[in-house]
Amino acid sequence: MNKSKEIKRGVKFVLFSVSAGIIEFVSFALLDSFTPWSYWPKYLIALILSVLWNFTLNRRFTFRSAGNVPVAMIKVACFYAVFTPVSTIFGNFLAETCGWNAILVTILNMAANLVTEYLYDRFFVFGKTIDTNKKVTDTDKE
Repeated sequence: MNKSKEIKRGVKFVLFSVSAGIIEFVSFALLDSFTPWSYWPKYLIALILSVLWNFTLNRRFTFRSAGNVPVAMIKVACFYAVFTPVSTIFGNFLAETCGWNAILVTILNMAANLVTEYLYDRFFVFGKTIDTNKKVTDTDKE
């Protein structure tokens, strides 16, 4: 494992995740401002939008995977099948029951998502197919 390559991969993941976080944050803030909905539907919609964005960018540019897209999506869906209910229930509890600021709760959920998803993607989703996308890896050599 090339240490500088892994650091670069981690930085890319963080930057793409920040862009996904912006999508999630703005979506959540708009829904929070303009709908009377409780925490969980706003969070769920914002999370889904950011996951689609993040998966697409990180698959191609961070992990440079040419692996089977539906299989990778199913693996990511499995991650979110656990992460989403846990973070939604926990976030709803903090925002609705404990009275925490909903934006702060969303930021905490986003931070937990960043760390856990990187590890999951790096070692499980794309672990065996990292750097197999020749179109992307060839442009790095130019």
